[in-house]
Amino acid sequence: MSQPRVHLTAPPAVVWVARTLEDHGFETWAVGGAVRDGLAGRPSGDWDLTTRARPKDIRRVFRRTVPVGIEHGTVGVLARDGTMYEVTTFRRDVETDGRHAVVSFADRIDDDLARRDFTVNAIAWHPLTERLHDPFDGRGDLERGVLRTVGEPEERFREDYLRVLRAFRFAGRFGLDIDEATWAAISGVSDRLRGLSAERIRDELLKVLDTDPVPSRALGLYAESGALGALYPELDDVRCAETAGPGPSAWEIACAVVDTLPVGNALLRLGALLRPLGAEPSAQLLFRMRLSNAQVDRTLRLVTAPPLPDPGAPDAEFRRWLSGVGRDVWPASARLELAFARTRRALGVDAGSDPDAVVGAWRTARRVRDAGPPLAVGDLALDGRDLISLGLRPGPRFGEILDELLDWVLDDPSRNQTELLVERVLAMETPGRA
Repeated sequence: MSQPRVHLTAPPAVVWVARTLEDHGFETWAVGGAVRDGLAGRPSGDWDLTTRARPKDIRRVFRRTVPVGIEHGTVGVLARDGTMYEVTTFRRDVETDGRHAVVSFADRIDDDLARRDFTVNAIAWHPLTERLHDPFDGRGDLERGVLRTVGEPEERFREDYLRVLRAFRFAGRFGLDIDEATWAAISGVSDRLRGLSAERIRDELLKVLDTDPVPSRALGLYAESGALGALYPELDDVRCAETAGPGPSAWEIACAVVDTLPVGNALLRLGALLRPLGAEPSAQLLFRMRLSNAQVDRTLRLVTAPPLPDPGAPDAEFRRWLSGVGRDVWPASARLELAFARTRRALGVDAGSDPDAVVGAWRTARRVRDAGPPLAVGDLALDGRDLISLGLRPGPRFGEILDELLDWVLDDPSRNQTELLVERVLAMETPGRA
């Protein structure tokens, strides 16, 4: 259905791209998340356009373009300020297998909207006339708070099972209720989700953790539908574990903690979600997600970091804690510990750290860190070349020696002097030397 004019605040460059294409005879609309978010009264993010023009036409019309996905009909158009706007030719599905679709170019905006997943994402807005084209009443569903597929739910999910995970993300992010027919179709296909690539599965979860102010809503849909057990059985085991008493479970506490953490830091939230798992199950899950080695390492250190020392503990204990957790992770680890302590208090759970004590320990850790003590082997005033100059043969023992020196220096940072460290090495490596 075509609706009256609706004003959305689009960047001037979006109007420029649309006008340029229209002036060359190519019908052009804005589609996707920016239109949906604008109608929902939320700040609009990236603006995407769809057009009757073919990729070769787009590249002919604009001087500066980037072939970001020409095989799929997408060309990046660079505005004067360097911002890139993706412009995609109208498309329609030809063949689907649950993992991806074979598409062909189309000449009508209705064909393009008909292939989209949910009605709230199947709305087009014309940047020049401000007309809204909404053949599936997506705007009405937004206003009613409903998430509904375009067309038959079973068919829509068979085309691409990733749409199940997208349903959780959209429903959680916008506070939408999944309509009965759509939910029935979702509940019957959780076992098919394992056929999706690990990267696509991972990206959907990270989008929830990165952008949703209240991720527990989407996580609850993962659990209720069976998708959590299919994709993240380690987390589902935590969810299903019996609690020792009538209070919240470890899963419920972790989800509540995730809700308190800020958007824009998916790995911090993921670390909170995995903390009840421990090291080995977390490592298995993280590697299965195909995160980078650096991301796996950082998240595992968040998951396994020991509690902060008591606020009044000796500085040496804080130096050892900082050294073990790492300079790059300790602030996030302390933040997680504080979030868990505050959440447990809010939920009436007695076990766990006192938030005030965590704040006091955090301040002490910061004071100790700011004093600039050596916290890693690389901070020592002696390295492998110095060991060679002492006549020692390179090998695994070098690492052991440096670790022992760091342990000695963590007790007293004033020991981090080359002469003292050399004397310590000689005492360690010379039999009978005091």
